Amino acid sequence: MATVGQSWGRYPAATQSVVVITDRHALLPTTDGSMLPHGNGRSYGDSCLNDGGTLLHARGLDRYIRFDSSTGLLECEAGVLFSEILELVVPQGWFLPVTPGTKFITVGGAIANDVHGKNHHKAGTFGCHVLAFELLRSDGSRRLCTPVDHPEWFAATIGGLGLTGLVTWARIQLRRIAGPWMSTEVHRFKDLTGFFRLSEASDRDYEYTVAWIDCAAKGRALGRGLFTRANHAPAYPDRRPAASARRLGVPLVPPVSLINPLSLRAFNTLYYHRQRQQVVHQTTHYEPHFYPLDGIRDWNRIYGPRGFLQYQCVVPPAAAEACVEQLARMISASGSGSFLAVLKQFGQRRSPGLLSFPRPGATLALDFPNRGAHTLQLLDRLDEVVAKAGGAVYPAKDARLSGKLFRQYFPAWETFHPFIDPRFSSSFWRRVME
Repeated sequence: MATVGQSWGRYPAATQSVVVITDRHALLPTTDGSMLPHGNGRSYGDSCLNDGGTLLHARGLDRYIRFDSSTGLLECEAGVLFSEILELVVPQGWFLPVTPGTKFITVGGAIANDVHGKNHHKAGTFGCHVLAFELLRSDGSRRLCTPVDHPEWFAATIGGLGLTGLVTWARIQLRRIAGPWMSTEVHRFKDLTGFFRLSEASDRDYEYTVAWIDCAAKGRALGRGLFTRANHAPAYPDRRPAASARRLGVPLVPPVSLINPLSLRAFNTLYYHRQRQQVVHQTTHYEPHFYPLDGIRDWNRIYGPRGFLQYQCVVPPAAAEACVEQLARMISASGSGSFLAVLKQFGQRRSPGLLSFPRPGATLALDFPNRGAHTLQLLDRLDEVVAKAGGAVYPAKDARLSGKLFRQYFPAWETFHPFIDPRFSSSFWRRVME
């Protein structure tokens, strides 16, 4: 039976059937139309939607296969959530090698989107730490994919948006930690030049770096923000991890977006000035450091019934400061944007996937309330700046990019295309290939 579904951005909607997958040893179902693997639905755009087709809902593949606590080698099915992995491994002194800003994603989704985090300059993408996975195709064939065995399928599937087949299980190398605590420094900076100076000074000695910027600021305050750099802290024998706080939630979708020029400017001004000192040192639990929005259940509802569009781009190092300044001016002038505008630098480590998004340069990400043509036209103008600079836009967070620009941003699409399972497709892929 077909149902109407949405991505995490609540835009666009898609009418699709859903088949629940629970047995990694079984063949894929026979369906009418195309199929697409689906994890926990945390992609923002339409890369996790299959309008007119079928979603293979793989959260039922949620079993651990083996975990070696002496080496940090983890094998698990593709539907296991990052949150579930953390519950298992952190008490035993291990952590995810790379994590995005939410822990409510599946291992399969992390591979399909080759997710990145605050430590890209040190660790690269999640795919850099995937040692092996099994790929199940619609014809019933199975491939064990590693950098050595079927390396071409390994490269096509990492960052391949779920189009090469269903990942049933994966083997991941975790990283050692002393405990659940983070040693952090938060620096205020007054403009974008301050950000780039702090980033350059922090990359060598800090594993995690990221900045919040005030996307509503104008004039001399343009690009001001708070820069956070952090490392995993030593164990604190006199401190026990606090019990997870009860998650607050947004109980319903308001009739209009709560994000508007007035609320945005007021919040950002207060948030920037809440830190009076130039630098604040603190020790915090890893959860609020990595996952600030996960503490608010259904936070995506605050954007109202029309949802929102997230825009994440990367621009090369040579053009980064000038390009980010131009983007910031355009966003500020538009009166749109989000409470959480994130700016950081990607490092030099190459991603293993053919269609992986991260590459050296500065990456900017923020949400835009869906105001129809006004928002779409603004994003088109941002695209012009990014394309001219030789940058790219992240497919996992896109819902409106033109096919022409996608093919410019990801020239390896032609190499990738033959690896697509003939029974697999997505709303995103049909849109950018038409």
